Amino acid sequence: MKITGRQWLILLSVQFTTVLFGLTATSVTVILPQLKGALSATQEQISWVLTFNLVATAIATPLTGWLAGRLGWRTLMVLSVAGFTAASMLCGLVDSLEALLALRVVQGAFGAPIFPMGQTIVLTSFHRSQHPFIMMMWGVGGVMGPILGPTFGGLISDHLSWRWIFFLIVPLGVAAGMLAFAALNDDEKGRTRPFDFTGFAFIAIAIAATQLMFDRGQRNDWFDSGETVTECVLAGVFFVMFAIHVMTARSPLFDPAAFRDRNFTIGVVVALIMGMLQYVPMVLFPPLLQELQGYPETTIGYLVASRGLGNFASFVVVAQLTRFDARLCLFLGLSIQAFAGWMMGGLDMQITPQSVIVSNALHGFGFGLSYTPMAVLAFSTMPAQYMTQSNAVFALIRMLGSSVFVSITLVVFAHSTAEANANLAGSITYFTRDLIAPWVQAFGHLGDTHVQARLAAEIQRQASMIGYVNAFHLMTLIPILTAPLAFLFVLRRS
Repeated sequence: MKITGRQWLILLSVQFTTVLFGLTATSVTVILPQLKGALSATQEQISWVLTFNLVATAIATPLTGWLAGRLGWRTLMVLSVAGFTAASMLCGLVDSLEALLALRVVQGAFGAPIFPMGQTIVLTSFHRSQHPFIMMMWGVGGVMGPILGPTFGGLISDHLSWRWIFFLIVPLGVAAGMLAFAALNDDEKGRTRPFDFTGFAFIAIAIAATQLMFDRGQRNDWFDSGETVTECVLAGVFFVMFAIHVMTARSPLFDPAAFRDRNFTIGVVVALIMGMLQYVPMVLFPPLLQELQGYPETTIGYLVASRGLGNFASFVVVAQLTRFDARLCLFLGLSIQAFAGWMMGGLDMQITPQSVIVSNALHGFGFGLSYTPMAVLAFSTMPAQYMTQSNAVFALIRMLGSSVFVSITLVVFAHSTAEANANLAGSITYFTRDLIAPWVQAFGHLGDTHVQARLAAEIQRQASMIGYVNAFHLMTLIPILTAPLAFLFVLRRS
């Protein structure tokens, strides 16, 4: 079936807005170490710059279907891009962590419709037989963010400052808004149902409580803290209340009929896992490379961008393999991500740029090999009237997986680092001094203050590396457990 000029313009518009969204997310990960110093924040606090944005995006994503019905595709996309761009510009002007976090929430809320709207527009504007190719082409645009973001993020922060990372978004946002206005129309306008305020409040509270529990649990000593217990109870209660409400309300936020589709239900589970695997390498590698290895931001940007290059390479085969057997393609993609996680978990203090490039590129290749068949399978049997809200659910689950898993891996990192620090420090006693004597003699006597400080710093470095390795091990376990789910999808008969 031939693709028309109008369809190519729609695809280009959606690609460009997706690049804008991905560029912002990935470029910020490179400057987290610089933001940590500039805003006097801890490792946990500076991670909020990413997680607050992801949480805001997740909370606002359920509004996509309702807003599309009220405003139409074109109006909603243009407003989303405009608000996203304005918030990005203001992020570059802040002088405090609190102000940056607030604006990142605004940025995430405005950017929430961009991804689910883009996927909806792509899937509904083309025939089902074209979906493997079109999803691959859309993915080419989507992967440019992970390639360009770290590269330009590292270059700009090295030669200018972290503020210009946000200022860079402004001209791109203006161009994306103009392209969306020219390419799209307001087809969905007037198809909305009454807005389910109760359901939205339930899911928003549940998501916020879940994120706060994982973000602050380590600091509050987990369930020894009344705050963490309260957040856990709120998350559980409101998730249950939301599920009951969706099943019983007359016009729920998400139509439960969509979840009766087997492929979509399995796809939501896989989307959660894919979200969990998406951002963790980009969060962990910049501080690892800068603080433990002393790499400059520019070099870090190039190394992290290798994940995007691997993702890009997957598009050479993903469309053909998805047509041949989408389930096999998804299984292989998840398995490759597990292998890449195993490689990351094998890194040590003698880490080389080549090992970072290979492991990240392989992980990106596996992610690209997984996403297209996952999306094609999940929506292969979905009726058209549920497509917009189903894509919103899909994006919500993916973002929730990303934000929560980033917090979980940072908890594993912090706990493992503290435990390893105590074990390593405890192993250096009067009786083991001869074992470290050759190392110590290069710097002076063990009793000297500066030698003890040097020894303590090395213990902290080694303990931090153990923390990173344990966090990477999660990226091996999760896709291994998920890969067999690929064969539960039902292939659609043409």
